[in-house]
Parts: sequence; structure tokens; C-alpha cells
Amino acid sequence: MASQAKIEGRYLGGRPPYGYRLADAGPHPNPAKAADGKRLHRLEPDPVTAPVVVRIFAEYLAGRGLFAIAEGLTRDHIPSPSQYDPARNRHRSGEGWSKAAVRAILANPRYTGRQVWNKQRKEEVLLDVHEVALGYETKMRWNDPGAWVWSDTIAHQPLVSVEDFEAAQLIRADGGRGRKGQREARLRVVRPYVLRGLLYCGICGRKMQAQHNNQRTYYRCRYAKEYALASHVAHPVNVYLREEQLLPAVDGWLLKIFAPHRLTQTIRELAATSHPPARRTGPRG
Repeated sequence: MASQAKIEGRYLGGRPPYGYRLADAGPHPNPAKAADGKRLHRLEPDPVTAPVVVRIFAEYLAGRGLFAIAEGLTRDHIPSPSQYDPARNRHRSGEGWSKAAVRAILANPRYTGRQVWNKQRKEEVLLDVHEVALGYETKMRWNDPGAWVWSDTIAHQPLVSVEDFEAAQLIRADGGRGRKGQREARLRVVRPYVLRGLLYCGICGRKMQAQHNNQRTYYRCRYAKEYALASHVAHPVNVYLREEQLLPAVDGWLLKIFAPHRLTQTIRELAATSHPPARRTGPRG
């Protein structure tokens, strides 16, 4: 697959990035697969979304920030990736452009016209390191950019030049070199967040983000900031919840439901409501 991507620039599957759509590229070169009706595909610019990608890069290189770009796109009623293709983005809110969506587009090298493979890898992670028999779950991890495989030649019509893409990456890198950015990165690594990924904002329903500030752990929702003008609900700029105020109530609840006289009922309720993902049982061969 690495050779096919590098030498042939072949499209190897997966959903096309925002700004592109799939086009037929002829019969499959493998005779057996061609006999089954399988065909190759390539990326071609989507006439609706390709100009949006061009606009994002142009505005970013002109000095506009992620939030300003997202706000402008939402103001101009341009559908975000999740709004444009909701069937493939059921996990997104679809409320409008977020900074994360703009950032993901600016970081995608396929807009240069090159095919890029091996950006991510699958890893099997133990569900419980103390109970190996419970099996594994598969997680996607980002590979280091040095491990990405680039096609030798242009594989599809570029939306931005290589020079503009590299310039955008330099701007993004400079933005993360400040003292504050380095400090926050260290904190994310060394500080555990007990309720990370488990708390949802009671106003908008989005997951709250963990943050450490002034020697205390908080969970916050920045709906208004993330989604710019798409905030259709009365939402403060930030909603904060201090972890130390919540943990005693959680601990008390856990002590109650796992009390000896309620343990059997709790186990039944957990079994009735759990929908575990497909997992492998036993050690790998």
C-alpha cells in the first residue's frame, strides 16, 4: 500500500477530505477484482466545498485567526463539514464552523494534490491492564508526519500550492511555541482528569473539556467560542465546573450503589444497560 501511494499516487480508500469528492478512475488493475466489478477511484474537487478550502487557506495566510475564519464562514451561511455531509458526521453537532474544523483543514496535506498515506495507525489497547482476559479495543493514533507516505507526483487536482501549505504549517507551528502553549502541553501529560470525557454541558449537551488552573481542576464548555456565530442557544462564553465540588457527590453515589446489600441489583442494572464494543477475548496469537 505504501508503494501504491508513493509510486502510483493511488487512492487507497477512506472518506474523501472536505473539498473533494470521489470520481471513477477506471477498472481495478487486479483482473480478479476487475471481474467482480471493482473499480479504482480518485479525488476530484467538489464544486461546492473546494472554494471554501481555498478561502480558508487564503484568509489564514493573510493573517486571520482560526476563530475569525470560523466566524466568517458561519456568518456567510456556508455549511460546515458536518452540515454539508451529516450522514458521515453523526457524532458532530452540525451547528456551524468550529475552530477545530478550520484547523483540521489547514493541517491536511492532501490539498496540495499529493496522495498521503499512513497518517494514522490502529492500536489495540487493553480494556483493563489488570484483567487481560477482557480483551482489547481498537483506537486510531496519529503517526509522526515523518512517517507519512507522500506520492511522488500529483495524484489529483490541488486546491492549494505546496508553498502555501508549508507556509500555513509554519504559522501553525509558531502559534504553539509560546510559553503558555508549552506549559499547557506539559499539564495535559502529567495531570490526570478523573471525569475526562464523562461530563456534558447542561445547556448545549456537548462534552466538557478538562483544564487545570490555579492548582485546581476544572471542566469547562466553550460552546460560544468554538462555534462562533452558530450559537443558537443562550450560552455563556465559558461554563466552569470545579472537580473538587463534584467528586464527593460521585463518591457518595458509588458507595451507595455498590453497598453489599445493593451489589447484586447494581450488577444486574449494569448488565442490562451496557452495550460493550466488539472485543477480542483472550491473548493474541
